[in-house]
Amino acid sequence: MGPRSRESRTGAVQSTNDSSALSKSSLAARGYVQDAFTAFLVPGTARRAPLIHRGYYVRARAVGHCVRAFLERTCAPPDAPRAQILSLGAGSDSLYFRLKTAGYLARAAVWEVDYPDVARCKANRISETPELCALTGSFQVGDPASALCFESLDYRILGLDLRQLERLDQALATAGLDTASPTLLLAEAVLTYLEPDRAAALIAWASQRFPNAVFVIYEQMKPQDAFGQFMLHHFQQLNSPLHGLDHFPDVEAQRRRFLQAGWTACSAMDMNEFYRRFLPAEERRRMENLEPFDEFEEWHLKCAHYFILAASTGDTLSQTLMFPPSEPFPWVDPVSPSGVLPASVVTSDTQGSNLKRYGHASVLLCPDIILSAGGFGEQEGRHCRVSKLHLLSKHCDFEWKGSQICSHGTEVQWDGRLYHTMTRLSDTQILVLGGRLSPVSPALGFLQLHFCKGEDNSPENLKVTLTKAGPKDSTLSCWRHSATEVSYQNQKYLFVYGGRSVLEPVLSDWHFLQVETMAWVKIPVEGEAPEARHSHSACCWQGGVLIAGGLGASEEPLNSVLFLRPISCGFLWESIDIQPPITPRYSHTAHVLNGKLLLVGGVWIHSSSVPGVTVINLTTGLSSEYQIDTTYVPWPLMLHNHTSILLPEEQQLLLLGGGGNCFSFGTYFNPHPVTLDLSSLKVSTK
Repeated sequence: MGPRSRESRTGAVQSTNDSSALSKSSLAARGYVQDAFTAFLVPGTARRAPLIHRGYYVRARAVGHCVRAFLERTCAPPDAPRAQILSLGAGSDSLYFRLKTAGYLARAAVWEVDYPDVARCKANRISETPELCALTGSFQVGDPASALCFESLDYRILGLDLRQLERLDQALATAGLDTASPTLLLAEAVLTYLEPDRAAALIAWASQRFPNAVFVIYEQMKPQDAFGQFMLHHFQQLNSPLHGLDHFPDVEAQRRRFLQAGWTACSAMDMNEFYRRFLPAEERRRMENLEPFDEFEEWHLKCAHYFILAASTGDTLSQTLMFPPSEPFPWVDPVSPSGVLPASVVTSDTQGSNLKRYGHASVLLCPDIILSAGGFGEQEGRHCRVSKLHLLSKHCDFEWKGSQICSHGTEVQWDGRLYHTMTRLSDTQILVLGGRLSPVSPALGFLQLHFCKGEDNSPENLKVTLTKAGPKDSTLSCWRHSATEVSYQNQKYLFVYGGRSVLEPVLSDWHFLQVETMAWVKIPVEGEAPEARHSHSACCWQGGVLIAGGLGASEEPLNSVLFLRPISCGFLWESIDIQPPITPRYSHTAHVLNGKLLLVGGVWIHSSSVPGVTVINLTTGLSSEYQIDTTYVPWPLMLHNHTSILLPEEQQLLLLGGGGNCFSFGTYFNPHPVTLDLSSLKVSTK
């Protein structure tokens, strides 16, 4: 790498500090954390999205947890030496000021290291801000030629390149850092920007130079799956690529990395585990209610791709348990795969790419026509709530081709809803229920799509009319619910179950809609009602409904499989015992094929693997797992917020759309419809 390229990369990495600092400032402004100082250290303001706030919140809580554990351990004995915090790549972080205000620095001090430009900018900003100077006490601003940019009694800021370890070692010693004293080294999303050999050298240097220390890092991991690939691409586009993730892809590899570098003890976990094990339920509820939120999939995926690690050396700090024993995180890894389901692109024609959306609904209108509507996606070169309908039709050459069509209506236009349901009433009619326009704006009212073929009878000339439907005195103000056809006393009903609303984060109620009259009716339901959920799957079976998974109260994925079984006087809730138990999941799709329940894709947090297709034999209750072979489809393939259509005669499953707003990395849409070959399930012995 040449000097100019290295300078460009350094500048790009420094720019990540600016973006991160603005996110932390927005985090504090919205009440996620108590931080009155970041606003002084960060020029400008920005209002970040709730998903960004959540990501930075759990990062702040994890790092803060480790810092407090260290200080409470090292500063407690009255004769203990002064504790030290060495923050590597500190950027504009306000840690010193927060600790000083909280009284943690009576017997401790903070050293910070970052690129010279970043360090000097921070030093100047502190020296020009009376509110910050009041906390540092008397200070000196270093000479421009010196690595020491700022010095007070308990605070030093140094401008150094972490790749230059000899200079770093000398400068820290000159700045008064005592390597024999208890030391917390802190690196938040820092090592991953260093080349692997440079990061390895830094980790080894720290273990050798600090005999009584804890090294805490917060970084990315899991680069191989779909979300991880999109994450890597994002940082590559910023010219600040993530290094070493292929060598250390998970928490176990990271633990080995530190132990092999000379650290005597090490523990690590992803942020889903930290959030549930070490944050009190009351605090989680407070955070979850701060802002309207409906991006659970990306929140859980983001947490699955970041980890917090604490490695220690020395007899004293080896016993400092950053993560003391608590209620264990319930890992439920799926069984070894029973097979592989090949995936391929359904259509390669240019129109097929118009199905770039998520949160939509799809329905098989007739054997050769699939209609998708709503969701968030690409339309006319921009990302928005999609108003055009997507038609996937099979032609005489047996190839599927996609096209976009507009709906017309004298009373109503498509309102851009997402997370709604669509149900086929006939070859020419589809009923649309629920959905939302935003997390605080439900899509009120039922809609009905009416289809009429043109004179040439071709799918492309299909005319669609949109009208209002449903009971005049009732609305359905929920989304992420399910609507499934059931039979009772030879009448057809829609069983509408679960979901969430503006007022209720998760719903447990259900309703029966008589299709012929479009009226809500009451039908007796016996048995123990299942726990509330949304983003579950529901499919009809034997005149009833199979409900699987979903996201329950406390935003916890579920693994229950329930059957609403028809009985003479109504319906009965039954729980299906699955062996081995399936991994809790949500945002998946489901179908019944040859007496087997197929759970397709989704999101889970209780396993480090990637959801494929879970197959449950409905006669025996035995479950098996199948991986999806994505060799011949565009990668990444994100199987959440998607829809799927079962073609039983062809033994195929069409996967349509999917993706999401992937934290600060941007929005991803699966580029093409994909088909799964299910023929291997036919000969399964289970």
